[in-house]
Amino acid sequence: MRSAGLRGVRAVIDELGGDADDLTLHCGLPRGALDSDEILVQDLAIGLLLETAAVELRCPDFGLRVALRQDLGLLGPVAAAIRHAPTTTRALEITSKYLFFHARSLEITVVADPEGDPDVLGVRFGYRDDAAALPPQAVDLVLLFLHRSMLALLGGEYGLLSVELPNALNTAPGRYRELFAAPARPFATAAMLRVPAVLLGREITGGDLMAHELALSYLDQHGPARDQTYSERTRALLLRSLDTGTSTLGDVAGLLSVSPRTLQRHLTGEGTSFTAIRDEARRDVAARLLATTEIPLYQIASALALDDVTTFSQYARRWWGVTARQFRADRKGTGVAGRSTVGLS
Repeated sequence: MRSAGLRGVRAVIDELGGDADDLTLHCGLPRGALDSDEILVQDLAIGLLLETAAVELRCPDFGLRVALRQDLGLLGPVAAAIRHAPTTTRALEITSKYLFFHARSLEITVVADPEGDPDVLGVRFGYRDDAAALPPQAVDLVLLFLHRSMLALLGGEYGLLSVELPNALNTAPGRYRELFAAPARPFATAAMLRVPAVLLGREITGGDLMAHELALSYLDQHGPARDQTYSERTRALLLRSLDTGTSTLGDVAGLLSVSPRTLQRHLTGEGTSFTAIRDEARRDVAARLLATTEIPLYQIASALALDDVTTFSQYARRWWGVTARQFRADRKGTGVAGRSTVGLS
């Protein structure tokens, strides 16, 4: 996800007398992640940072404190589309559709009330991968961020009924009541805000329809392609990242923010496998590097995550019927095929 989600973390750590840079590096986040909105960071590392800071700084409401320093603006262009939406229904639709632009692994959806009340809905927060557990401090942070964003959009109280937490309360019940003006209920089925169903369709005043449409146009042109299949997304990632060491099922699953088991299940359902897609990606990357560069064969083999040049040439024979060296010579017009072509001209 974008490091914008870490806004406020440094200020809270400093306020509590901690060392923000030391905690950040200890939790596996890159340098500068606390001071830039555009660095891509692992959501699990963010969760670890929030939990570690809460424990080491003896601050059980750490996530809540961070949320108080954030606002809707951290969502960038998604925030512009939400702010200028004509109704709450449209704002929630945009949040659900385009949150992927900001955080690939997270989703916010509107669901039926877990208690079965037809006059109540849940605004649910969670991972796209149902098997992934939500870090408790991250739950506090996101739910308070959502609540404060809805207050800002609607100009005040909107009828929040309860705050549902899938874990134990991190701090005293009174602290949640103070910040949400509603009870917090632990060990719920999911992380969500329970709100009146009439909230849907409520008009959002002060918006600009032109700004709304422009923001949506930008998101459609520049946002990640969520409608791609898992096989298409896996192939695209491997083509782009093979030479950076991304070559295993676990590597790609991590970048797609799902478990390896979930990714393999999706690929099987699409009639393929990770091994088959990786083989195709290796072939295409190898063909490009052999035909357009002078990179030594051992370096290409390394870029393809193959053991050595011999292994690379074995793959080449299976792909093209010739060794990697012969394939390069043919494509550059200096091999057997190349000489035949020149001789005929």
